[in-house]
Amino acid sequence: QVQLVESGGGLVQAGGSLRLSCAAFGTIFSFTDMGWYRQAPGKQRELVAIITSSGRTNYAAPVKGRFTISRDYPENTETLQMNGLKPEDTAVYYCYGLDVDEYWGQGTQVTVSS
Repeated sequence: QVQLVESGGGLVQAGGSLRLSCAAFGTIFSFTDMGWYRQAPGKQRELVAIITSSGRTNYAAPVKGRFTISRDYPENTETLQMNGLKPEDTAVYYCYGLDVDEYWGQGTQVTVSS
């Protein structure tokens, strides 16, 4: 059974930094894409950043220039470096992996205080 496990969430003041990590367990293949999504209270889950197996990245407009996604390919691990955090970045952040199917982590809470 494939499991994605996130770590690194927490509470930080506005302007601070956090680093999220994700590791996949139980896989025998390398994800085509890995990424991060987030869901704030009362809002839909939204894309934060995606990285392909070749290293191409795509960022949501609100985080571009502040967040950096990276991964170790073919190992199914990834990180999200978040700098210049804002209160509106507060959300549960989910690790994502794509092969034929989609895989999701359970989420890690990021809270940014003003």
